[in-house]
Amino acid sequence: MWEWSRPRSSGPKERRGEGAAPIASHADAVAPVLPPALAPPREGRPAPGQAPGQAPRRLGGARGGRGPRRCVALSSGEPDASRRRLLPPSAERRRRLRPALPGSYLGAALSWSLRLRGLPQTRRFDVNSFVARTKTCGELRSTHIGQVVTLCGWIQYQRQVLNLHGINSVVLPLTFHAGSHLKKTLCDTPVESVLRVTGTVVPRPPGQANPRMPTGDIEVKAETAEVLNTCKKLPFEVKDFAKKNETLRMQYRYLDLRSTVMQYNLRLRSQMVMRMREYLCHRNGFVDVETPMLFKKTPGGAKEFVVPSREAGKFYSLPQSPQQFKQLLMVGGLDRYFQVARCFRDEGSKPDRQPEFTQIDIEMSFVDQAGVQALTEGLLQYSWPEEKGPVTVPFPSMSYDEAVAIFGTDKPDTRFGMKIQDVSHVFRNVEVGFLQKFLSEPQGTVRAICIPQGAKYLQNKDLDSLNELTESQFDQGLSHLILRSDGSMKSRLSKFLNEEQKLGLVRAVQADVDDVVLLAAGKPQKCFALGKARLESANLLEARGLSLRDPSAFHFLWVVDFPLFLPKEGNPKELESAHHPFTAPNASDKHLLYTEPAKVRGQHYDLVLNGNEIGGGSIRIHDAEQQQFILETVLKENTELLSHLLEALACGAPPHGGIALGLDRLMSLLVGAPSIRDVIAFPKSLRGRDLMSNSPNYVASEELEPYHIQVAWPLTQARESTDFS
Repeated sequence: MWEWSRPRSSGPKERRGEGAAPIASHADAVAPVLPPALAPPREGRPAPGQAPGQAPRRLGGARGGRGPRRCVALSSGEPDASRRRLLPPSAERRRRLRPALPGSYLGAALSWSLRLRGLPQTRRFDVNSFVARTKTCGELRSTHIGQVVTLCGWIQYQRQVLNLHGINSVVLPLTFHAGSHLKKTLCDTPVESVLRVTGTVVPRPPGQANPRMPTGDIEVKAETAEVLNTCKKLPFEVKDFAKKNETLRMQYRYLDLRSTVMQYNLRLRSQMVMRMREYLCHRNGFVDVETPMLFKKTPGGAKEFVVPSREAGKFYSLPQSPQQFKQLLMVGGLDRYFQVARCFRDEGSKPDRQPEFTQIDIEMSFVDQAGVQALTEGLLQYSWPEEKGPVTVPFPSMSYDEAVAIFGTDKPDTRFGMKIQDVSHVFRNVEVGFLQKFLSEPQGTVRAICIPQGAKYLQNKDLDSLNELTESQFDQGLSHLILRSDGSMKSRLSKFLNEEQKLGLVRAVQADVDDVVLLAAGKPQKCFALGKARLESANLLEARGLSLRDPSAFHFLWVVDFPLFLPKEGNPKELESAHHPFTAPNASDKHLLYTEPAKVRGQHYDLVLNGNEIGGGSIRIHDAEQQQFILETVLKENTELLSHLLEALACGAPPHGGIALGLDRLMSLLVGAPSIRDVIAFPKSLRGRDLMSNSPNYVASEELEPYHIQVAWPLTQARESTDFS
């Protein structure tokens, strides 16, 4: 995929110790030929991972951690002793990196048309090479008038003129010579049939130009046309304005992929991944390593899919992430690893999850938390599409305790306010039984959120639904009060409050006329109930027309200092890992690990975007004894299942850490898709089914014999039924 221009000369050399490689000059630097989304930053823009005016960051590390991050390539001899630095192209060369796109970025029905002009290389990206067309539908402009072209595409409309849509989903009118038999023949051809047309590019008749289209000034007068394939009657129209239910879209996914939206989403995803590869591999010396798909079931984390083997009673497991493999790669001295990893989790039906998903998996040796965060910020800044606006780094950071106390969640949406306020002091002397009961308990508290203009936009049934929601999910009821225009309060609690207490409550939550205040009493964990109510209230307000969250804004946030362990569900006396059992404890809490493990904080960090977790990582345990103590004593796990990892850690494992970014969720937020299924080519349904191929499906009993598996088959009728849910 990459083309590299050869340097014309070796350029000046600089000695950097024994065996150091020459450093190329700007003029002779080896420069990649990049797609538009991969072009180097323009002059004056901050480097990836660097805020405007900020000095370049240095990433720690005993190997290769010297100096600011630059474009490096490891030498083929001794990767730790000598390096060949590849300087970025000069400013003049960067100015010449101008993409020539045949049409807009919006979707495509064939392969992507991308050409680069102004670069001193013999080969060019050209989607018209090796194929039957000479131009694409979206490539033609008024400068092509008079040229004879061959186009391929699908019939979109059959009206007075025939519209052909092809690459970039651009509609191009076809006209015909007077008396031509082509018009009659082609107008009888079904919509979405595939054509190859040869004709001359001509200007559109006066008054028929369409300035809203890239090809709005021209049309093609067809001379020859060939129907390459006819199309049967389709289950839905392949047009963006045609509404289709999701089940039908999943069942005929290959038709849904022709839409402008799906084309745009998948092509933008491809550009993002290519940019990430460029940043990690070519600029920061990472190695792309594929890890096994067939592994073994190990303790901790989500449920895993099992795969039968030919050894009786033995099964493989599909990895929920390459976590153990990337740690083993660090033990093996690979230093910097990344992978566009396919992962699998058997989590049942969840609207924002898929049984198979993709993550950008990263691991580094000799790194600390700040180094991983800086790398991640630079990666996102470098790969972020220009049309989505710049990414400002460094990202703000917030502790887990602070996020829960202020927003009622460990993944807060910081695009809007409605922060949780502690109003315990207001109700300390209020004679209300249930409030005094909660306040008298250890860590008892009363907290509140203010819903702006809630009295105007919310009805009583909405407030009741919020109360029912928090009671069902958190066993926590809510009280509410409304601030009237005359300064009075509408609430069951108002009669128990004197004027000073009412004024103190209004000031604490910064309430105004027609605002609604929601109250919750109990231990600090009850903040999660208010956090849920905060989000649901925002959804209700926006559904009624009040704008709270800018859909075009992207607010990144690091959440750090998570607890290393949490009480186990169903048995709170035992502990389980808050992240995974390989997360290292905070250095300041190490002494608590052996006495009060529930109080230990972990070196775990989550990356949150607009209230959604898009990444999570940690600094790992690299000491075998500490890892064994956590597994055996704290978590009470069978260490035999992880003996391979424990043995590796005892063989000189370096300090290491990393992160994994959820590519599907990141892309869905980037394009504003309602579901991650809209950024995946062939997703599964809510129940984990592939509706297009109707899988999973039954396997004949004789095919199971080599795996020593016997299945109690359901009723014949059930086997023959088709479930598209």
